[in-house]
Amino acid sequence: MQPDAAIAMVSAGALALGTFVISITKGVNTDINNYLFGSILSISESDLILAVVFSLVVILLFLFCYNKIFALTFDEDFARAVGIKTDFYNIVFAVLCSIVVVLGMRLMGALLISSLIIFPTMSAMQVAKTFKKVVILSTVISLICFVIGMIVSYNFATPTGSTIVLVNVLIFLFCRFLRV
Repeated sequence: MQPDAAIAMVSAGALALGTFVISITKGVNTDINNYLFGSILSISESDLILAVVFSLVVILLFLFCYNKIFALTFDEDFARAVGIKTDFYNIVFAVLCSIVVVLGMRLMGALLISSLIIFPTMSAMQVAKTFKKVVILSTVISLICFVIGMIVSYNFATPTGSTIVLVNVLIFLFCRFLRV
């Protein structure tokens, strides 16, 4: 089985199981929509502090391991041939991605969280030519989409996660248009 297919199957299965268990459990006062689609109201002050700390950890680890992650991303065999411990750095990369997903889960929800990783990167790839420029531009795009999404969500009383994703979609379409 392909790893991508396995991840999709486990994710979908776990989401379905969690939704099912919550729906049949009596006496549980849980809004499933908050978990599936996110809610800014579900984020506490301690969650925000934890997010800032882990965000700094992700940034520092990425900067410290940048060259190795770069080599691993483009050619794992080459990275292994030049002495990079590919298994270790694959784990580092997976942990970094996992931290990002967990940090955004409450705000974006289980169904929309992948958009935080996919859309800014795909947008940046439309206009940037090098790996470093894609990384920097995708970070900037992420922040811009987040801020605009939060402002629009607040002003129009729309769901935060879906509003941020829609801003990401618009930015992607704009970057795609710039490329043509």
